[in-house]
Amino acid sequence: MPTPRLKTPTPRNRSPPLHTTASNAVAPDQSPTRPQVSLQPASNKKAQSKSTKLFRRVKSLFRSFPVINPPCKMPVTIHTNRMHDGHIHGGKQMTGTLFGHRKSRVNLSIQENSKCLPILVLELSIQTGKLLQDMGLGLVRIALECEKNHSEKVKLLEEPIWTMYCNGRKVGYAVKREPTDDDLKVMKMLHAVSMGAGVLPGNDDETGAAAAEGELTYMRAYFERMVGSKDSETYYMMNPDGNSGPELSIFFVRV
Repeated sequence: MPTPRLKTPTPRNRSPPLHTTASNAVAPDQSPTRPQVSLQPASNKKAQSKSTKLFRRVKSLFRSFPVINPPCKMPVTIHTNRMHDGHIHGGKQMTGTLFGHRKSRVNLSIQENSKCLPILVLELSIQTGKLLQDMGLGLVRIALECEKNHSEKVKLLEEPIWTMYCNGRKVGYAVKREPTDDDLKVMKMLHAVSMGAGVLPGNDDETGAAAAEGELTYMRAYFERMVGSKDSETYYMMNPDGNSGPELSIFFVRV
């Protein structure tokens, strides 16, 4: 009986794979009344990272920070024994921005990072140009003090008004406010800037009093946040080269 021959199946031509594109992305809606801001909300405080847990363990080490009383006598060596390679051990790195027109009051914005919405915006009682000039001459220390109200439980950075001292001299008051549309525009323009200083473009239709305030300038840097207690926090501006101490220190104290 002859052996049947097996036919080898011939391969069929297959069509080449289709290439997909990412052209179906939907653009976000743009609000006609509020500027489009791609800033993220601050992280949830309940989700604690390992560094946060470690910081809480050593938190008691910093409860010995001196309470700053008028005329704001702050020791010069408050940060030198905790610094190494331009950083303060135990602190949390934040993004701080000083911005405003040269001849108007300077604003202070604190963010968890440059891409987050501000957790604090303060209007300081000093002109932007004057503060930047003082920082160019040397170390600047700003102390913000408020009275403790035992009947109300308010977080430190939620206090509405502060008495302001600059290098030990009383210069007026600082006022906390909610971020305005102009503040968010500045944060949006600087969302890719980690540190630096310069002039921001203004509106072409600025005339009169707005133009007389001068250029819109900014200075952004990393700050090390040190929590002494529920009534004291300190923000140290860190130099990128790490060769010297911070040029700006901001103390929040409730007395």
